[in-house]
Amino acid sequence: MLMRTDPFRELDRLAQQLTGPGTWSKPSVMPMDAYRDSDEYVVAFDLPGVAADAIDIDVERNMLTVKAERRPVAKADDVQLELSERPLGVFSRQIVLADTLDTEHIKADYDAGVLTLRIPIAERAKPRKISIGVGTGHKEIAG
Repeated sequence: MLMRTDPFRELDRLAQQLTGPGTWSKPSVMPMDAYRDSDEYVVAFDLPGVAADAIDIDVERNMLTVKAERRPVAKADDVQLELSERPLGVFSRQIVLADTLDTEHIKADYDAGVLTLRIPIAERAKPRKISIGVGTGHKEIAG
């Protein structure tokens, strides 16, 4: 048998019991990392214990929304739960994407409990050369 000594965790457990099993659906923040890798931004979300079909990714204008649902594991009738610390329910995260990102070509990959989104930088936002007309000739400068 496992014993828990943290009184605050006990209060959380009691609050969950009062709301009923499976009804704890308050959206919760999921941890993430975001970084630029060459010509794309990479955003990685930790979603351990979430099935790939329980993840929903939406983009509306520049708002990226990731929702995931961790469902309870089916248990036999004779199994008695002794300790439950892994949260169940819906988790969500919204990120405002810059106008310089190409939201039409986002790639998503899910492996080992990590959802990785790769968002390319839009062509219009990449550095380019600007041609300047001087008299009858043109000169290339960095833009």
